[in-house]
Amino acid sequence: MNRRVFVLAAVALSGCATAAPPEVTPATPLAELEPLYRADAGRDALTISVGSNGCTAKADFAFHVEARGGATTVAFARKRIDTCKSFAMGKTDLTFTWAELGVPPRGQVFLLNPVAAWTGPGS
Repeated sequence: MNRRVFVLAAVALSGCATAAPPEVTPATPLAELEPLYRADAGRDALTISVGSNGCTAKADFAFHVEARGGATTVAFARKRIDTCKSFAMGKTDLTFTWAELGVPPRGQVFLLNPVAAWTGPGS
């Protein structure tokens, strides 16, 4: 189930039990963004490294690009959770071209996803 739908449903149901409207604040800023192990900005594309149980594909990710005031931000989030049961969890690289992202290839881009250290399989 999509995490966002689950959270919205829980908030909607919990609001019925109280007189005051519920205050929704995420536990951490941008909590739904996928932690990245690495990000490489190349001439033609942006490559990100994400956790994988063996079935993670580019189609499992959505991205959001916003250009405002000369700054372009990019954020990646999972659409589907990788439910494969591989022997050792790992990571995979996903490449998104600048054209695919709708970003000029030589412009500055700010990545909003948190970056985590890769400490090996099963971490």
